[in-house]
Amino acid sequence: MILRMEGVVQPYAWGSKTFLPALLGTEPTDEPQAELWLGAHPSAPATLDGRSIDALIDADPEGVLGVASVKEFGPRLSFLLKVLAAAEPLSLQAHPSRKQAEEGYAREEKAGVPADAKNRLYKDDWPKPELLCALVESEALCGFRDPDRTFALVQQLGGEKTLQLMAPLGDTSRPAEERLERVFTTIMRLDDPQSYIAEIAQQAEALDANAAGGDLAQLTDTVRLLSDHYADDPGVLAAMLMNRVVLQPGDAIFLDAGNLHAYLHGAGIEIMANSDNVLRGGLTSKHVDVNELTKILDFHPIPGETLSPEPVSDGVVRYPTPATKFALWRIQPAGSAVGVPDTESGRALIVVDGSVTLSSDSTDLVVEQGQAAFLEAASLVTATGFGTAFLAGPGV
Repeated sequence: MILRMEGVVQPYAWGSKTFLPALLGTEPTDEPQAELWLGAHPSAPATLDGRSIDALIDADPEGVLGVASVKEFGPRLSFLLKVLAAAEPLSLQAHPSRKQAEEGYAREEKAGVPADAKNRLYKDDWPKPELLCALVESEALCGFRDPDRTFALVQQLGGEKTLQLMAPLGDTSRPAEERLERVFTTIMRLDDPQSYIAEIAQQAEALDANAAGGDLAQLTDTVRLLSDHYADDPGVLAAMLMNRVVLQPGDAIFLDAGNLHAYLHGAGIEIMANSDNVLRGGLTSKHVDVNELTKILDFHPIPGETLSPEPVSDGVVRYPTPATKFALWRIQPAGSAVGVPDTESGRALIVVDGSVTLSSDSTDLVVEQGQAAFLEAASLVTATGFGTAFLAGPGV
């Protein structure tokens, strides 16, 4: 069956006041609307034809989710689909691997840490890999830059305190990940990060970093942007170690376990494993556990590249990732029928522009911009019309 799906809007403070209302065709309320959740997460389960998705899954898990999905993941939706709209930077954060999540969750359960405690780190025993596909030009911090490159930029910038802080990055006798971990850990334990931030601002002005252009201008702009919101947060300095990635509409980034990241601004389709395990690394007033964070972080430098979709069939592309709990497709019928990928599992779909008609043997459902649908397992579906839809399902 094809069911009408109604998601839940999350009003986080960093959210845009206009993007989601424009997508959903509602009036702005002058309140931030950060995320639209389309899934079965206990914090905000969606409804399907007016009934809670949780109730439908409980009543018939194999019929809703599919036999293979239930066998692999149990009677739960393995993914959470979102539309994210950020007007301000999000916190620096990372997510654990499956093994780390299982160990951390068991440890906190044994210690009796309340599930809603502010210092609770592991809410469940699942990992939380995720992917963001941009709908508008967006920017993110994603993983650690090569330390040689970062140290060269810091040398170009100058500043006695900052050079001393970042000096271990230039010790090429040590592995890159060891240098990054040492500097990151030092930064996160600084008593006076604001003095370093002030020095960087002074050096950037004196040097005219914008005139220097390129990576140096981007580095100093990152510090300026983040310090405007978090003037005394060590995460501002930690961000100097990271790649800043620009995503054009249709570009994506995949964030695997241990990848330190933060979305700076923009909007996109976000899909992740259905978990709430988040370890924060700054740019937030929430609890930061530096010791636990450094245990789960992957300090190996990465190039910070965007992910391009791969064609599946006419009008359908898939964003390739190693994740098993989710997969993401973009579907763009152009007047002719397009086969909706069939994973023999429950799938969620949202239309982001135009109008798409979903058809099965028993159902025809028109899905307009901002509307969503859920395709139960074993539903063979075609899409017609003129528009763009994103489909989420398990990766298995």
